[in-house]
Amino acid sequence: MTDVIVIGGGPAGLAAAISARDNGASKVVIIERDTCLGGILNQCIHNGFGLHRFKEELSGPEYASRFAGNLENIEVLTDTMVLEVTTDRVVRAVSRQHGYMELSAKAIVLAMGCRERTRGAISIPGDRPAGVYTAGAAQRYLNIEGYMVGKNAVILGSGDIGLIMARRMTLEGAKVHACVELMPYSGGLTRNIVQCLEDFDIPLYLSHTITRIHGKNRVEGVTIAKVGPDRKPIAGTEFDIECDTVLLSVGLIPENELTRGAGIPIDRRTNGAFVYENMETLSEGIFACGNVVHVHDLVDYVSAESERAGAAAAKYALGEKALGRVIAVENGEGVSYTVPQYIRPENCGKTASLFFRVRNVYRNVRITVRNGEKLVASFNREHMAPGEMESIVIPVSLMGDAEKLTVSIEEVK
Repeated sequence: MTDVIVIGGGPAGLAAAISARDNGASKVVIIERDTCLGGILNQCIHNGFGLHRFKEELSGPEYASRFAGNLENIEVLTDTMVLEVTTDRVVRAVSRQHGYMELSAKAIVLAMGCRERTRGAISIPGDRPAGVYTAGAAQRYLNIEGYMVGKNAVILGSGDIGLIMARRMTLEGAKVHACVELMPYSGGLTRNIVQCLEDFDIPLYLSHTITRIHGKNRVEGVTIAKVGPDRKPIAGTEFDIECDTVLLSVGLIPENELTRGAGIPIDRRTNGAFVYENMETLSEGIFACGNVVHVHDLVDYVSAESERAGAAAAKYALGEKALGRVIAVENGEGVSYTVPQYIRPENCGKTASLFFRVRNVYRNVRITVRNGEKLVASFNREHMAPGEMESIVIPVSLMGDAEKLTVSIEEVK
């Protein structure tokens, strides 16, 4: 019997496993489907990682190595695909080396990360020529495999991977003609807009989209149109750009097939599992952390959240169950979702941390947390945007006997 099994060897899984070991779990196993640990960080060769955690700029592989080099007494199974997770905490997996395996655990941490939306998910008209890639796939080809994916590119979507690939393609000699964003605001971090687009004079077309991809065998160009408030193309605003490559940066989806297969309830707002304050899902003894719960913008936050999950999993494996009354956390005006969705005050210590994203760009507003009409806490913000995850810390003493807390964005009066 294993104390804690961690599924996923990316930044979330590594942090969770180390934390589980450091908090008393005697047997911890990481299961990773790739041939090496590190996850998406291995192809993120740009710097900017670790500013919050290590107070220095690291590349993705450097950040991963800080954790991968600290796995003493943790068993690692790479090149191993998990087929199923059950609610009684049995993990069924298969690998070339070990064949079919069934592993039982006292606690499980789900840390499978997320995947990119593809062209099929957004239904762009046109044939299916070569030259259409997700931004992450292009990043892997370029940074790990050593293949240049194209010479003249247009990027659809302004997520962080797309912005970073605009710069990367330019540095490798390609011409990036435009970054096209459906929404009236960018989906990426402000620093990436500045460093990856503005510094290289790459135009960003907000409230625009690609309406057609041209080309039979290889991409030959795209048609771009402005969109209205309903996000539908406006007739007469179309223009064409010749290119041989289209990169898609149109959103990330938590990788939750195993979660759904285990019957663990999923929050439709995040596409991740509902979780408590200690990252336990609604299935007792199964925890989740990182991008499989909700998509983060900074890996530093992934690590901190995953350490909390790993510590809680170790406590559960040692027989310490988190109990007590439950407060539901809901999103109000201007807020897309909240994580965690449930708080058990008795397990929080003196404060509880909440993470969320807003639905629009806001300036000079306040975040409010209310118990019905009663104001529990408020936080002023000069600027908030959907591309940047927000966090607040609420003193448990202010929650009183609340059964529900609502997080909203309100104008400062």
